[in-house]
Amino acid sequence: MLNQDFLTPAQIVAELDKYIIGQHEAKRHVAIALRNRWRRLHAPLDMQAEIVPNNILMIGATGVGKTEIARRLAHLADAPFVKVEASKFTEVGYVGRDVESMVRDLAEQSVNRVKARRQEAVKAQAAEAVEEVILDALIPAISQPAGAKTGLGFGSGGGDGVPQSDAELNERTRERFRQKIKNGELEDRKIEIQVQQAGPSVGIMGAPPGMDEGTLSGIQDMLGNMLPKKTRKRKVTVAEARKLLLDEEAAKLIDMDEVKDEAIRQCENAGIIFIDEIDKVASSGGSGKSGPDVSRQGVQRDLLPIVEGSAVSTKYGIVNTDHILFIAAGAFHVSKPSDLIPELQGRFPIRVELQSLTKHDFFRILKDPKNALTKQYEALLKAEEVELTFEDDALERLAEIASEVNAEVENIGARRLHTVMSRLLNDILYDVPDKIGANARILITAALVDERLGDMVKNRDLSQYIL
Repeated sequence: MLNQDFLTPAQIVAELDKYIIGQHEAKRHVAIALRNRWRRLHAPLDMQAEIVPNNILMIGATGVGKTEIARRLAHLADAPFVKVEASKFTEVGYVGRDVESMVRDLAEQSVNRVKARRQEAVKAQAAEAVEEVILDALIPAISQPAGAKTGLGFGSGGGDGVPQSDAELNERTRERFRQKIKNGELEDRKIEIQVQQAGPSVGIMGAPPGMDEGTLSGIQDMLGNMLPKKTRKRKVTVAEARKLLLDEEAAKLIDMDEVKDEAIRQCENAGIIFIDEIDKVASSGGSGKSGPDVSRQGVQRDLLPIVEGSAVSTKYGIVNTDHILFIAAGAFHVSKPSDLIPELQGRFPIRVELQSLTKHDFFRILKDPKNALTKQYEALLKAEEVELTFEDDALERLAEIASEVNAEVENIGARRLHTVMSRLLNDILYDVPDKIGANARILITAALVDERLGDMVKNRDLSQYIL
């Protein structure tokens, strides 16, 4: 990944181009938004609090790349990222998820990222600690009263005939076994170890009046942490013990208070929340509305303070949303952006309309991106030692069929390519490796595409393939 200190808007767009075809205008806007975050953190201190992100509203049909742009942007920025669907939220007071849960999800994701990074940094140290635990299980310490003679303590002296103490002999034995572990000679040896056991969760039936979900969750975690950690014995191989104990030992080496503090800072200054299907909470406007329209407007009103900037209580601490970047997206087939309540419209000052994908776009999607579907299928069959290749004419024909099916049935954008590729390759995937063995070479030609998909548009019987 590029160093963010030198990640210019043009470089961001170039990186997005490796995975997403077209939609240059949308890429430009998100690239500027990402670079502006770095610029804010390097602005004079008295201005940093005043500079707020320009949240973005993406408008476009399904399958044109809205979610992928946001997801790749977060990966590029190495930032905490969550994707939520606006249609899953309910107005405060109704059964369902409240909008603040998206911020709690972001905090959770941020803590997990920081924790994983800290554990990776102490992995070598944790591995040494695990090795000592395994050695303790392999060679129980020799404990005898001082001066006692044991069969192990004598008769094993050095060349001068001086007997060894139990401690010296034990240390020599440990070193011998340590070398065997490093050489992988004891991976299948069974040992008995103590592993932490998840204790009973502390449940509170319902939050008291005035207490939000984040505070309740924090109290539950605090009560849970006050309970003694339970352990149990397990008999496992040395290889299994290493996997079981590594995370436990790494967790002991990191300071969770520091993890939480850093995670909250990253969440507040670099977090990205992608709100999909925001058009589903847009009502058709007008007065005298009732039922679903009222509920949708309630969700919009609840979104307002979160997007504008507020303090949300999470089990890791208070998260201020002032500088979190919000990217909303919707197809707006039935409703339109102006159907959102005016206050919420104002919270998304940058609007960008994504273009519908053409046949040429489909061809490039199949051929150019680093994660193109064709390359994914090639990798799948390479695992079976089968070489799969596509002629350009075949890709042109696949793009043409996908475009025609979208026009005739329902336009689901690039997701249609999954449909045609699945229909094209299912028989091959089924026959490998039983009928098509290792070292086979399969060439996908335009003729083969026509043979297997020629009747796809004509029959319009796509019920088993429509996503």
